[in-house]
Amino acid sequence: MASPLPKHPNLQGAYQPIQFECDAPDLVIKGELPADLYGTFYRNGPNPQYAPRGDYHWFAGDGMIHAFHIENGRVAYKNRWVKTTKWELEHAAGRGLFSGMNPLDTDESVQGLATNGLANTNIVWHGGKLLALEEAHAPFELDPTSLESKGPWTFGNTLVGPMTAHPKMDPETGEMIFFGYSVDGMLSNKMSYHVVNRHGELTTSAFFDAPYGAMVHDFIVTRDFVLFPIMPLTASLDRAMQGKPPFAWEPDKQNMIGIMPRSGSVEDIRWFEGDPSYVFHPMNAFNVGNKITCDVSQYGAAPLFPNADGSKSDPAKALAKLTRWHFDLDQPTNSYKVEQLDDVACEFGRLDERHSGLAYRYGYMLCAGASASKPSSLNAIARVDHHTGQRQTLDLGAHMTPSEAVFVPRADDAPEGTGYLLANVYDATIDKSHLIVLDAENVAAGPLATAYLDHRMPLGFHGNWRPGQ
Repeated sequence: MASPLPKHPNLQGAYQPIQFECDAPDLVIKGELPADLYGTFYRNGPNPQYAPRGDYHWFAGDGMIHAFHIENGRVAYKNRWVKTTKWELEHAAGRGLFSGMNPLDTDESVQGLATNGLANTNIVWHGGKLLALEEAHAPFELDPTSLESKGPWTFGNTLVGPMTAHPKMDPETGEMIFFGYSVDGMLSNKMSYHVVNRHGELTTSAFFDAPYGAMVHDFIVTRDFVLFPIMPLTASLDRAMQGKPPFAWEPDKQNMIGIMPRSGSVEDIRWFEGDPSYVFHPMNAFNVGNKITCDVSQYGAAPLFPNADGSKSDPAKALAKLTRWHFDLDQPTNSYKVEQLDDVACEFGRLDERHSGLAYRYGYMLCAGASASKPSSLNAIARVDHHTGQRQTLDLGAHMTPSEAVFVPRADDAPEGTGYLLANVYDATIDKSHLIVLDAENVAAGPLATAYLDHRMPLGFHGNWRPGQ
């Protein structure tokens, strides 16, 4: 029998999981959907099937996919759990069995049992496959129309180790580039680098040691380079075995940014050192010759995680600001320049991904609007013009929480930034969510169209667009 959820901040309010799968073939729409918007917007995020065992973390819930299919001015919605081994075993038992925080809290009936993860962080379309991702395991394949769970995908049994939740799609070659961390065991410093061609075939795999074990949530790719950011949200198996945090903030360590030429190999990685900071998500990066520019949401200290002794990290440093890193590989120094571009709290940077890894003008991000109840409240969607330095912002109101905004071009050959932004929004006044469609060139004007759900979509992480087939 299912137990009530514990009173945990990531299980209440906007985070509270829903207990059902459903189909809504024709959502109520306010406004008018663009006639040229045709495809499916997928979202992924944690939605625990049962009350967790032991302590809980937002990153530890079962994956649930939400799909909005847009065609001929109509929106059809469906949601499905990603039916991993964990989900299937707990569904059969009718209760939680696994702990997402401490293996000692796992039910004895499944102690030591290997699973295929949670698949709760991102969802991408590549090589004819829809893949749900989280950074500790292989991808999990789903049917793109029904969202039926198919199972782990290891590129024809060629992938060794986990895959990041943040692969990069090369718009020029069609390749999917990704990495893994803790490759040879939990909380180790062994990492991997992989390339999958446009047909979905794994063509490159290589392995290397990072300077220290860390949570490496994302990485950076340009036309000519790959950057592996190792930052002091450290990983320690010894610490975990002592009942201390497996991942913790250790600011006595330096940032170590590894840069590898895409024409070379992991043997060519050059490590650059910088002051401790943390980045969950870059917006984009590009290179001009051996000069590399990276735009990231940079924190002074990693949020959501404690210090190594279990104490809380400095909340004043747990606000990300849009920041630019400059690397010059022609210089003899192993340092890099850090430049803050904006002073507003921000996260979830995106772009017109036809310019991923290339020089670009426009970026999109969540930020704190003027109506935000506190500096960390990301209640606005912004377009950043990197040529002028101007930020155009849509403040949704203190009671609204948007998801990461995803750009969809108006046409394959449309100029950069000409298209739409899609985002889900949670309305705390009615405990329901909706989908908004914005003109990416006029974000501040508000939605062109809004499609309403009759329920809450728990706050999640990432989404992507699959063009109509």
